[in-house]
Amino acid sequence: MKIVVTGAAGFIGSNIVKGLNARGIDDIIAVDDLTEGDKFKNLADLQIADYVDADDFYDLFAEGAFGEVEAVFHEGACSDTMELDGKYMMDNNYTLSCELYQSCQEQGTRLLYASSAATYGGSDTFAESPEFEKPLNVYGYSKLLFDQRLRRELGAKFENATSQVAGFRYFNVYGPREQHKGRMASVAFHQFNQFRAEGKVKLFGEYGGYAPGAQMRDFVFIDDVVAVNLWFLDNPQASGIFNLGTGQAQPFNDVALTVVNTLRQSQGEAALSLEEAIRGGMIDYVPFPQALAGKYQCYTQADLGALRAVGCKHLFSNVQSGVASYMTSLGQIA
Repeated sequence: MKIVVTGAAGFIGSNIVKGLNARGIDDIIAVDDLTEGDKFKNLADLQIADYVDADDFYDLFAEGAFGEVEAVFHEGACSDTMELDGKYMMDNNYTLSCELYQSCQEQGTRLLYASSAATYGGSDTFAESPEFEKPLNVYGYSKLLFDQRLRRELGAKFENATSQVAGFRYFNVYGPREQHKGRMASVAFHQFNQFRAEGKVKLFGEYGGYAPGAQMRDFVFIDDVVAVNLWFLDNPQASGIFNLGTGQAQPFNDVALTVVNTLRQSQGEAALSLEEAIRGGMIDYVPFPQALAGKYQCYTQADLGALRAVGCKHLFSNVQSGVASYMTSLGQIA
C-alpha cells in the first residue's frame, strides 16, 4: 500500500506517518518544504520510502509519476491563523488542494484532507452545515472555500465521489511533534516551557463575557486525531466532511492546571486545586490582546453526529488524560 502524506514534517503529518509505521506501513512518500530545516526532526525517527519537495510534488503527482497510490493524507497547508497575506494563503490552502483533488479523482486515489474548525469562526454551533460556517480570518476562509468547492462537485456529503474524499475539521490539537510551530503551537506546549522557565503558566484574562481562563475549547489529543484518520483509511466507503474534536469543550483553566499538576508531580510535589494554583501564583492571567479582539473563538465544541453516523466510534481522551500524557513525553525529551 503506497501512501502520500503532504505536510509530512509538520505536526499532524508526522504523527500520521508515525501511526502508519506502527501498522507496518512504510511505503510512504513524504511531501513538505524543509526551508525551515529543523522540521527534519519530526521525520528522523520514522520510516519513509521517499521525500519530495512540495514545489515539485503536485505537478509530478498529476502526471502519475508515483504510480499507483492508495491514499493521500493532505496535511500540507499554511496553518498560521494570524497570517494576513490572503494571496499566499489561498495559493497554499485552496489552489493546491483543488489541483490535488482533481489528480486524486482522475487516478482513483483516496483523499483524506485537513479542513479546520476555523471554518466555524463566529458561529456558536459546530456542525458540518453551511449555515454555521462563519470564518473570522483568511485561514478559515481558505479551508472553507475548498470544502465548498467539493460540496458543489461531489454533493453535500460527497456522495458522488468516485473514490473516497474525507475532510477533517480539526479543533484544538495538541501533542508531540509540534515544537516547530512557534506561536501557533498549542497552549499546553507553551505552558510546559513557561512552567519550566518561570514556575508559572500564562492564560488570557477576562474576555468575551468569560472569566479569566474560562474560555472553552474542544482540545483534542494528537493520538486521537491519528486514530480517526486511520479509521477512515480502513473504511474507504466513508466520505464527507467531519468534525475531529472530542465533542466536549473544556476551559483553558483545565489545560493550565493539568500542566502545573503533572509537572509538579513529576518533581514529587502534591497536586493543587485551581484556586490553590492561582493563589500560589502558578497561573498568571494576562490581558487579552487587542490584536485578537473580534477574531477569537471563546467557545468551540465539535458536534460528532456526522462522525458517529458513518460508524466511527473512537473514544477521545479528555484534557486531564491527554495533556498529562503529553507533559510526560515532553519531560522525557527535555
